Amino acid sequence: MSASFPVQNGELIVGGMPLTKLAARVGRTPFYVYDRRMLDARMRELRQALPDAVEIHYAVKANPMPALIGYMACLADGLDVASGGELAVALDAGANPQCISFAGPGKSVDELAQAVAAGILINVESLREIRVLSELSQRVLAKARVAVRVNPDFELKMSGMKMGGGPKQFGIDAEQVPGALAEIGAAGLAFEGFHVFSGSQNLQAAAICEAQTRSLELVMRLAEHAPGPVRSVNLGGGFGIPYFPGDKPLDLAPIGENLAALAEQAKTALPDARLVIELGRYLVGEAGLYVCRVVDRKVSRGQVFLVTDGGLHHHLAASGNFGQVIRKNYPVAIGNRMEASDVEQASVVGPLCTPLDLLADRMPLPVANEGDLVVVFQSGAYGLTASPTRFLSHAEPGEVLV
Repeated sequence: MSASFPVQNGELIVGGMPLTKLAARVGRTPFYVYDRRMLDARMRELRQALPDAVEIHYAVKANPMPALIGYMACLADGLDVASGGELAVALDAGANPQCISFAGPGKSVDELAQAVAAGILINVESLREIRVLSELSQRVLAKARVAVRVNPDFELKMSGMKMGGGPKQFGIDAEQVPGALAEIGAAGLAFEGFHVFSGSQNLQAAAICEAQTRSLELVMRLAEHAPGPVRSVNLGGGFGIPYFPGDKPLDLAPIGENLAALAEQAKTALPDARLVIELGRYLVGEAGLYVCRVVDRKVSRGQVFLVTDGGLHHHLAASGNFGQVIRKNYPVAIGNRMEASDVEQASVVGPLCTPLDLLADRMPLPVANEGDLVVVFQSGAYGLTASPTRFLSHAEPGEVLV
């Protein structure tokens, strides 16, 4: 994982500067850092692999840091938000409301009113939302822009987290969508299209291609019941990144070929529609690092523990407590000893009073001492905001975009 970050004089280079210098510039540890160079490279890679007809939207929930959202608003074709708070940050970042969509179950009346007033696209996920939006449109004197989020009748195979298929809290069941579309038409809402999100964190291109193909087929069937022309078809995301030994990077080539074929189908069947894929983790996950400092080196009955000032309260996913069934180590390194030849087996732990506070379990690492910098790779997505930062009342980490 460190191959994406250059090494010079034994130190990782992040944002064009040595890690120790960056830590001094941040002024404290722990901190998260996101590298613009890697964000740019990932977007270029996607643009080259995917057809021009497909828009790339950034799913803000993956990382809602305001500076990063502002940067991604310029790189991507649009943003998807999952709360009123994320919407406020996206608007403050200067994102075009016409290019913002809002998905998520349980949207409050205040959030829906905020979305209608802002003029963004709302992915409705229940009949209740349609009724509320009808009332709000009359109150705000603006038609709510809506798309229907569909809970499909299939699942994304091999996905780390299944978001569609079977009974789900997400979206409207496919068989209930025709009735929902009739209600949207009767309510006079501004219908724009469909959103189908099957799952996340998938490293199998064939599974993603199948889900995208079946999603478009489903949308074309449902479009027969639409109260107006279909202008937007969001095929979801699901693109995964490698975290653990044995994981292989996603092959974009077959996905690009499949999307090109789907775009041709859509051109005939849905001539007014633009195709959208919605990516979060895949855009930002590998561009981020979590950096903490060794504050103590302990040997307990022959096992080395590197005790750091960071831990699960900042990075729950790396500790293995964010959805892992069997705990696996994230890629971890001693960022200022990248070329050291003296290696030992060590565990990296945090300062919390729980044995769950474990960032690396018996990993081969360069021999480290107090003051050295531990780096957790693949930390650009679902890091800080997915962690229990108030647990035991330790200070929150820094966060920088370089």
